[in-house]
Amino acid sequence: MNPLDTPTDVALAFERQRAARFAAPFPTWETRAERLRKLLQMLQDEEAAICRAIDADFGGRPAIETELAEIWPSLEEVKTGLRHGKRWMKPRRAGVGKWFLPARAQVLPQPLGVVGVIVPWNYPLYLAIGPMAAAITAGNSVMVKMSEFTPAFSELFQQLCAKVFTPEEVCVVTGDANVAAQFSALPFDHLLFTGSTPVGRKVMIAAAANLTPVTLELGGKSPAVVAPGYPLEHAVERILAGKLLNAGQTCIAPDYVLVPRGDLPAFVDLARAQAKRTYPLGLADANYCSIVNAQQYHRLTGKIDDAGRHGARAEVLFDGAARDDARHRLAPTLLLDAPADCTAMRLEIFGPVLPIVPYDSIDEAMSFVMSRPHPLALYWFDRDSQRTEHALRTLPAGGVTVNDTLLHIAQDNLPFGGVGASGMGHYHGQWGFDTFSKLKPVFRQSAFNGMKLFLPPYSPAMRRLLGLMKRF
Repeated sequence: MNPLDTPTDVALAFERQRAARFAAPFPTWETRAERLRKLLQMLQDEEAAICRAIDADFGGRPAIETELAEIWPSLEEVKTGLRHGKRWMKPRRAGVGKWFLPARAQVLPQPLGVVGVIVPWNYPLYLAIGPMAAAITAGNSVMVKMSEFTPAFSELFQQLCAKVFTPEEVCVVTGDANVAAQFSALPFDHLLFTGSTPVGRKVMIAAAANLTPVTLELGGKSPAVVAPGYPLEHAVERILAGKLLNAGQTCIAPDYVLVPRGDLPAFVDLARAQAKRTYPLGLADANYCSIVNAQQYHRLTGKIDDAGRHGARAEVLFDGAARDDARHRLAPTLLLDAPADCTAMRLEIFGPVLPIVPYDSIDEAMSFVMSRPHPLALYWFDRDSQRTEHALRTLPAGGVTVNDTLLHIAQDNLPFGGVGASGMGHYHGQWGFDTFSKLKPVFRQSAFNGMKLFLPPYSPAMRRLLGLMKRF
């Protein structure tokens, strides 16, 4: 197999898919289901190889984390499409205005055509399979650009897809940033990008030249708010679970925590105990993930050092070494008294570094969140249902988990996506099917209708009827 890793390769692959879509613009459910079954079988057969490749790219990622956070949700996305796709693709009944009866209306989900997916490095399997499954269920062909920062997995995924799909069905592209730029400039019928906000802006600019609709799954600084009176030990356990999965390299990981000022010392003590309980061997623990590469590792250590220069205090949660430069492993670190102008408070962290911000009133905490760009996720810990509902209606966020972290992304019946600086559009389950479909409105006129009454020259009877219509 010749790898697709140059701009010329990508352009030719796109033209091939587009020509195939012109020849078969509306695949039957049997065709779509067969493609989904091939995708499902590929994941089941190649699970071990996938885990090994991702582990190699990260220089140490526990296989159980890949199974939990990538293999299982990927299988769920495909199974959801198989269970419900036939129903989703059926025409949907719609009402007509009373003045148009007995006409009928419906919404016809139509495949868009060729869908492009740009995959980040942090969850390279799940963030490829999720959009792919939705696009295939909706009847599209798919081109996928893998990250150059996960070369072992990207090459494996390209090979696996080439074995089970024709190039007209699914095409996987590798290559560097130049290839990614060329990919995002292709006239796709829809383009989904997952990654950073700065790169998302570039993708949107490139897509705009072709008026390509985009779904942007970005990031931002997702807050966790611990309300007064909430059991602190439970909040710490769930916040660290969400923060330390994949060593914090998760777009919806808690990025900072707001805690009542009086609870700050206890929060730090509980966090240290929880980290040691979860990873008793510290940096040597086999269940703790490495930072994906030296570039990202030095970016994170730079944030810690910058915060220290600005007067912040770093609380390392492991005993022993806090850093392993050779293996780019970084101990979970709390930042206390981090000023607003340090990089850890301004920019998304994307690693096991967690600023803790004390507050004196819940209104102050909410104002802190409101004054910043809209986050991808919000985590609200509270036993007061009235206060929780007020927060849910007031605070902007792409998605919310109450009294836990991360779990809203695992719900197929909830849309996943950002808002404002954290992205636009959404997918998962039927939301993904609809994103990758044109929900075409169809009006079916009845043989018996009164439209002739409204043709010129306009009669007095028509004017009286129009007056009646305006009143009711």
